Amino acid sequence: MQGKTFFIDMTKCTACRGCQVSCKQWKNLPAVKTKNWGSHQNPPSLTPVTFKLVRFNEVNKDGKIRWNFMPEQCRHCVEPSCKLIMNMYVPNSVEHDAKTGAVLYTDKTATIDLEPWEMCPYNVPRRDEKTGVWSKCNMCIDRVQNGMKPACVTSCAMGVMQFGDREEMLAIAYERLAEVRKKHKDAFIADPDDVRVLFLGIGDPADYYEYLSADTAGL
Repeated sequence: MQGKTFFIDMTKCTACRGCQVSCKQWKNLPAVKTKNWGSHQNPPSLTPVTFKLVRFNEVNKDGKIRWNFMPEQCRHCVEPSCKLIMNMYVPNSVEHDAKTGAVLYTDKTATIDLEPWEMCPYNVPRRDEKTGVWSKCNMCIDRVQNGMKPACVTSCAMGVMQFGDREEMLAIAYERLAEVRKKHKDAFIADPDDVRVLFLGIGDPADYYEYLSADTAGL
């Protein structure tokens, strides 16, 4: 399997949200009006103009508090269910770039009236209420096709995110997994065979996000 892949090491994330900001800046996306809803996570969820979101989750394990931070985005699935389902409604409304593996939405999605979770196991896509068009991370396909890395990756000061050829990223991810497991035996990589965004974390995947699958590697 060829193409590109992200490796996101959540054990290093400090929730600076540089990735969230850089995504907005590169894609020239507007800010989302929010309010204090009891969490530093803002906006509360992905939106039609928020493709990257750092999720905050406070976990209490055996009386010990740990903050889990997750830079959420589209997984660019190897076999994207959203493409299969949406193209059943409107042919060619979702494209799968053969060279990178990026899953790309078009304006043809505007007539597809579904819930995000009905077509995506990670509940990622969002629909614009005005235009009807569905949107999500597009892997910064314009940058990648010109030999650049996605904006979120280049902005990450803590080295949480890496991006490159799939085999290289898998090797780096498993090397890091072995290192993390020396201290945390419950470290995992979520769905490594199914997605192009490899999340490495510790503990229960659901402690990061309810849609982060528990079908993990090497457990």
